[in-house]
Amino acid sequence: LSPPHPELIGKRNPLVKVRNWSVYPAAESLGNGAYLLRAHAHIERPLEEVFDFFADATNLERITPPSLRFSIVTPKPIEMRTGTQIDYRLKLNGIPFRWRTQITEWNPPLKAVTQRWSASFTDVQIKGPYHTWVHKHQFAAIVDEYAGTSFTTHMVDEVQYRLPLWPLGAPALPLVKRELRRIFVHRMRALNEAFV
Repeated sequence: LSPPHPELIGKRNPLVKVRNWSVYPAAESLGNGAYLLRAHAHIERPLEEVFDFFADATNLERITPPSLRFSIVTPKPIEMRTGTQIDYRLKLNGIPFRWRTQITEWNPPLKAVTQRWSASFTDVQIKGPYHTWVHKHQFAAIVDEYAGTSFTTHMVDEVQYRLPLWPLGAPALPLVKRELRRIFVHRMRALNEAFV
């Protein structure tokens, strides 16, 4: 069986790098005021390149909306690994916050026996505006069946979050969902520019 367009194998569309993306700020209620945000995208770059981009903590500033005035306070360079803590400053709705996260899982790309590559890492809020914030970043190579190579990475973000002072914080939930959607939509668009 030959591929329908052999001249396109291994080629990337030069105009679109991040495609088929979606953001669901409250994809699922986890109960007791906790929600699951889910976002995913196909990034037309190899897994290693995509993972390396996210492994560089300074790139978080590039993909965060400017209106948040997000900046990393931790001295650079930051060695990413399990146990790494990173301090940030940002503004949410004009209110300044300090935020500290810790990498609780660090799984860089490893070639699997099945030729499927994957990687992930998880950061957890230690100090910040949320009661709970657990952000799992997952990456999987999409392997071209014909060429046996990977030029596309499926990226999935899952964030379990809970607002402070629940249930008193419940009236803020619609605003938070809207803001999270705006942040992650910006992130997807910024990723497209980052991988030009």
